[in-house]
Amino acid sequence: MSSPSKRREMDLMKLMINDYKVEMINDGMQEFYVEFHGPKESPYQGGLWRIRVELPDAYPYKSPSIGFVNKIYHPNVDEVSGSVCLDVINQTWSPMFDLVNVFEVFLPQLLLYPNPSDPLNGEAAALMMRDKTAYEQRVKEYCEKYAKPEDVGAAKEEKSSEDELSEDDYASSDEEVMGKADP
Repeated sequence: MSSPSKRREMDLMKLMINDYKVEMINDGMQEFYVEFHGPKESPYQGGLWRIRVELPDAYPYKSPSIGFVNKIYHPNVDEVSGSVCLDVINQTWSPMFDLVNVFEVFLPQLLLYPNPSDPLNGEAAALMMRDKTAYEQRVKEYCEKYAKPEDVGAAKEEKSSEDELSEDDYASSDEEVMGKADP
């Protein structure tokens, strides 16, 4: 086993040891989901998000790709794609960091201290700068609407149905498509 794959395995184990729920996307250890709770004493408290993590082949020398699967209202998170604008992940990543840092330090800091001057969600940034109370209320509304345990499950089902359809997803049977056999 090469060093990057050992490191991937070790970082995943650390996440699980730290009580993060991790769900692998495929057989490899490069794509997975992690359940992330909003930081206490913030408008995100009580929220639960499903975060998609993709580790590049060169991980830990190259940063992971991090994205929210269920919606979150935040200036530095793209509302449609869930992409995160976070300097430490996108530009200043170091192999000294690991996945536990991402979920225990970087993402909580992002939610606690948004940067409206470098937005991916311009509407959230403008509202935050114009009316912080209204911004925090909108964050709480999004948490109520999109960031509950049942929403993490719904996000999971949405993503899997987009990616692949099973035979059960098709409403028709072979007979309906081909017609009944002649007697």
